[in-house]
Amino acid sequence: MASKKMAIIATKGTLDWAYPPLILSSTAASLGWDVQIFFTFYGLQLLRKELDHVRISPLANPAMPMPVPMPVVVQMLPGMEAMATMMMKNKMKSKGVASLEELRSLCLEAEVKFIACQMTVDLFDFSKGDFIDGIEYGGAATFMKFAGESDVCLYI
Repeated sequence: MASKKMAIIATKGTLDWAYPPLILSSTAASLGWDVQIFFTFYGLQLLRKELDHVRISPLANPAMPMPVPMPVVVQMLPGMEAMATMMMKNKMKSKGVASLEELRSLCLEAEVKFIACQMTVDLFDFSKGDFIDGIEYGGAATFMKFAGESDVCLYI
């Protein structure tokens, strides 16, 4: 019997949107599934060599739990995004949640195929040197055949 297939389209590059495609793909790969992630638009940020720029914003993120209620006007102040990012990363570390770098490495070790959208790479003037090793570059058509044959297809 052929293994199951999961196709994920990753379109976001913030901390809260970075975890779902990496967690779901690493889990599926550990179950023996064939997994591909197509990183497009802001999702390309997750393939950059350094991930220090990946942040989370408390602004317009009403579901984000904060230690104290915070009015929107306070969330707009300079430094609040950096503070929210630091707080979230510290909380994740204290709960034993893997870092983005660790999850990304785990995915690559588990043979999750990472595809960087070539159109988006060109659009934002990235070079291949901006990204980690072990990824492929291709357009939507490259990914569509696999996605069309997948058992699970997610847009994140």
